[in-house]
Amino acid sequence: MAASCVAVLVMAASLLLLLLVLWKRWRRGRADWHVIIVVLGDVGRSPRMQYHALSFVKSGFSVTLMGFCNSRPYDELLQNNRIQIVSLTELPKLAVGPHIFQYGVKVVFQSVYLLWKLMCREPAAYIFLQNPPGLPAIAVCWLVGCLCASKLVIDWHNYGYSIMGLVHGSSHPLVLLAKWYEKLCGRLSHLNLCVTNSMREDLAQNWGIKAVTVYDKPASFFKETPLGLQHQLFMKLSCTYSAFKACSEPLDPDTERSAFTERDPQSGVVTHLRGRPALLVSSTSWTEFEQLILDGESLPSLVCVITGKGPLKEYYRGLIGQKHFQHIQVCTPWLEAEDYPLLLGSADLGVCLHKSSSGLDLPMKVVDMFGCCLPVCAVNFQCLHELVKHDENGLVFEGSEELAAQLQMLFSAFPDPTGKLSQFRQNLRESEQLRWDESWKQTVLPLVMDT
Repeated sequence: MAASCVAVLVMAASLLLLLLVLWKRWRRGRADWHVIIVVLGDVGRSPRMQYHALSFVKSGFSVTLMGFCNSRPYDELLQNNRIQIVSLTELPKLAVGPHIFQYGVKVVFQSVYLLWKLMCREPAAYIFLQNPPGLPAIAVCWLVGCLCASKLVIDWHNYGYSIMGLVHGSSHPLVLLAKWYEKLCGRLSHLNLCVTNSMREDLAQNWGIKAVTVYDKPASFFKETPLGLQHQLFMKLSCTYSAFKACSEPLDPDTERSAFTERDPQSGVVTHLRGRPALLVSSTSWTEFEQLILDGESLPSLVCVITGKGPLKEYYRGLIGQKHFQHIQVCTPWLEAEDYPLLLGSADLGVCLHKSSSGLDLPMKVVDMFGCCLPVCAVNFQCLHELVKHDENGLVFEGSEELAAQLQMLFSAFPDPTGKLSQFRQNLRESEQLRWDESWKQTVLPLVMDT
């Protein structure tokens, strides 16, 4: 009870102080060509919001991007003098009290802190908010918008309550409260964007929110990697990761050789090695594929690169450490930001195990893979069909056995220029996918200019 009273007093005092700041700082009016983008998460791991910032700048706006700076954002963002990145402080996890108390303290802190940081910025025409997380950011951004005549735009990537439900269960009081809050406050925005048509329909039917679908699209730097750059990347990674090192030494000691490529010392020409392994970008283990090779199937060896920083990476590291593969090498490299698109553009196949908590969002990883014309095998869920077209740009599977059968089919007689894998890649090349900048100009920019 005492803690609640203290929290209320802190909130009241903070609000009074902020209103005084408002009186002093905001009477000069807002900047019509300024946008504040709010990410109550790691900016470096929010590519869509970084893309929004860059697109706004290219259209003549100045941008303030607010969020946690745990990972390095794109260099293009850091080097643009019209984008100001404001680092937010994340409250350390409390070690005392019940979970609901810890969560309440966190929400109070974030509310006051975010309100303060927003009020100390130059007023903007728009406040662009990533959701999730939207608690307490939606209410705070709406309040600031009311005080300084900024229009709130919510970019719905998923539902925050559905992510909480994975941890606490869908019937937990916190999850039900979060759903009520998200549904109520989500209606306060001037404009809503979302990532799929399925989400747009769900927002309209179940939430009473009208949204515009803005599909994730790859940035221009996600593209097929020329063989020369592939070789440079493989040689760089081979200095640290044995999976990229050549299995045998070349006859000519001046020849550069990786596990996949070699460079002729006289001509400088790079070629793929005969009998090279297949390169996969994935987040799974490969026991079934190993067994197929041991059973005598004509399949290539695999180098499987596990990317990302999530908790599953450590989980799979543990599983891999218990295996003794003969034909599969698993690598979990730390990649510099500029090397990730090069890796995708050098790979032979991507595998995606993303399953949406709401069933209404799409995996950004697959968007980037398609930008590099990399075919994908993806686990099926509700709206995956909006991105992965089965048997056209990749394959959809339901479980590990079906995935193993797909890998067997795709890699039989590898590398076969007339095989299914090559057909998928050619289909992606011919699809002439829109890039983010082009898509943004067609969808978001007209909405912003109209309002």
